[in-house]
Parts: sequence; structure tokens; C-alpha cells
Amino acid sequence: MSDTLFPLPEAIPSENAHTISKARLEKGHRYQKEMIVASLDDMLPEDHRARIVWAMVEMMDLGKFYKRINAIEGEAGRPAIDPKMLVAVWLYATLEGVGKARELGRLCEEHIAYRWLMGDIRVNYHTLADFRVDYESELDELLAKGVAVLMKEGMVKLERTAQDGMRVRASAGAKSFRSKTKLEQYLEQARGQVEQLKQQDKEDITARKRAAQERKVSEREARLREALRELDKIEAKKTKSHKKAEKEKGAQCSSTDPEARFLKMSTGEVRPAYNAELCIDTESRIIVGVNLVNEVDQGQMKPMLETLHTHYGQYSYEHLTDGGFVTIMDMEAAYQKGVTVYAPLPKPRRKGQDPTKARQEDGPGMREWRERMTTEEAKQKYKIRAATIEWANALARNRGFRQMVVRGIHKVRSVLLWFALAHNLMQTQNLLVMRQQRAISSINS
Repeated sequence: MSDTLFPLPEAIPSENAHTISKARLEKGHRYQKEMIVASLDDMLPEDHRARIVWAMVEMMDLGKFYKRINAIEGEAGRPAIDPKMLVAVWLYATLEGVGKARELGRLCEEHIAYRWLMGDIRVNYHTLADFRVDYESELDELLAKGVAVLMKEGMVKLERTAQDGMRVRASAGAKSFRSKTKLEQYLEQARGQVEQLKQQDKEDITARKRAAQERKVSEREARLREALRELDKIEAKKTKSHKKAEKEKGAQCSSTDPEARFLKMSTGEVRPAYNAELCIDTESRIIVGVNLVNEVDQGQMKPMLETLHTHYGQYSYEHLTDGGFVTIMDMEAAYQKGVTVYAPLPKPRRKGQDPTKARQEDGPGMREWRERMTTEEAKQKYKIRAATIEWANALARNRGFRQMVVRGIHKVRSVLLWFALAHNLMQTQNLLVMRQQRAISSINS
């Protein structure tokens, strides 16, 4: 009796038993018409990070941004894009590691999260690029106000802060640095090009192309003028330098980014760069101070402490830095303001020299610091620095703060402020979640 319900046909022997039969595949249907009834809000998941960014931006005071809008209802002209959307899209882009306006402009057309933040409004990449760097003072105030609100809520106490410098490569090459003679020659050439464009027959070139050429030449002339001014500053600093090698080496300045300087990077290389100074509240891990210089860390402690006092009306009680920040002037200034500094003692420069012993030129601040850093308590406190400020620096690096695409110290500082604001946005969200969890646990207990 057969094992099947109906008799099956006899199997046809295959010519090649090892031949693989044709695979069944599911292929896409790119040209099939379908109707999708959904809004932008429906297409973005409820727990998407873009919604968190938008919720935080809605709580920000953006009054200074709105004051700069020239478009007024009832008058001619195109309406301005709401600054709230531009702030939100740049903060989200910073968190996602997007640092170029052209790329962000493309994402605002193609990516659902960016389209949602912009409300599906088309935005030119020029508008995005200008907005990123033209609001330095407004961004600085936004950072300070955000921290002040957290201090009022008791989430930031500003009792202990940590400071560190982070080198970021400038948008300039090493070969763009020129001597005064070369810069003056280039300036004369640029002036000649300007005159040549003025005398050019207008019929030989379109108005748009002519305007682009004039803008390019005028911008180059302006950069060269600025480079010569910066060169005077460099020469004055070399005159005051106590290093003989520094005085003998001729002063040079970049014709591409005049405010950039050669700085030693974390990899040991010397490149055109800026020094990003961040200060963090160690308990909340909120960035409370931002500065940008084209110098080394030495001498940057006092300006940061003054920034904290200006923004929040107080100094931190304890301040953690690495050894590169320690100078007699800064240590004495911190001592007079009641700030206790924790920084490692320097290595002996000469055989038999004891860094724990006070020197003749030391003031009371330096003497207390040398004595303090020999204690185990001070060494344990100093370990907090690596877990806070260096953690914040690493996050900024991971988000793309490595190579600048903008030029000039104020524009680079604006970019740094976006990174600080993005950091604080996510950290504030973490603090709110932690507060909510503590409240729930206290109710349950």
C-alpha cells in the first residue's frame, strides 16, 4: 500500500545530480504606484532623538535670534525661516556628526528626521552655513542661560569644575604660512587683480560670474590685510619671548586663515590649529564655560574662571586642570578668589630639584598648591578630571570636532559653542531622566 494519498509520478533522473536549481527571489517593485496617507509627524518614530532635540529647543530663550530678523509682516520681502528650526537642525546635525552645510542641506531634503525638524521647508546651504557662524554672542548667551536655569533647579551646583584644552586643526595648510615680504607681494597682486576686474569689459562676462570673481578677489585681499595685521602681533610676541630660538625664527602667518597658529597636536605633530578650552561641572557633567584661543593652555585658567564669574556670578570652589595650565599669575589669581586648584606637580627640571618645596618666587597660592598636591586626598580628587572633562572632549571628537571647515577665531568658536550646546542638551535630558527615576523610587519606597 502506498504511503501517499495519490500516486506520485516517477522521479525523472537528473543529468547532473549536483546541479543547483534556480533560486526563488523576492524582487523590489520600484515603479508600482501606491498611496501613502501620512504626515511628517506620522513617519518619525515617537522615541526618535530629533523629538528630544525639538522639545529642548522649545524651552530655550531665542529672543536674541528673533531680534535680528528684518522681515516684517505687512512689508515686501520673503519671510525669514524660524530660528527655532535652524537651531534645532544644527543641534541635531552636531549630535549626528554632520558638520558641513552642503551635507546638511541635502539631508534636509532627503532624511525624514531633518525634514521633520525643518517642517519640510526648503533651506539653502548658504543660509545654513551663515546661521552656524554668525551668532557667536547669541550662542554664548544661550549656553550661559541654559546653565543658569539648571543651577536654579539645583541640577548644577558649580562647586567643582574641570578645565582642559583640545586642539582642533584649522582650515589652513602648513604651506599657507608666509613671511611679511611674501604677504606684501601677494597683497599687491590682489590689488592688481581688483583693478583689472574693474577695467574688464562688462560685455565679455556674465554679471553673475563677474560678481563671483570680484567677491573671490576682494575676500583674498581682505585675508591678506588681516594676515599682515596678525603678523605684527606674532612679531611683538616673539620680541617678548624669552626663548632665543623663537626670536631667531622669522615670523610667518597664514594667508588662508590668518588667526590660525602652529600648535602641537595630541598626536605629537605640529599643525595649524586652534585650542578649544572647555570647562565642565564635574558633578552634573554640564559644560559651563567655553573659550577658543590660538595659544597653548598656559595662562588660560584665569580667563575661564572670570568667564564663570561673569555668567553665573560666582567662582567654583575647586578647579581641576592639567599641569599645562599652571602659572604663578593664574595660581595666585585663583587663590585670591578663593578657588582651590588641583593640578599635578611638575617634573623636576634639574637633578635634585623637589617640586613639592616652595620656591623663592612662589606666592601663597603656589605654596599651598605644592603642599596640597602631596596629600592622598588631593590626588584622589584630581582623578575626577579624567572622567569628566576628558570624557566631554572625547564626545566632541566622536561628533566630528577634529578638522575645521570655517576660518577665523570667532567662526571656529561659534562651531565650538554648537558642540557645547549639543552636549548640554543630551546631558540635561539624562539628568531629567535620572531625577524622574529617583522620584519614582522614592515614592515606591
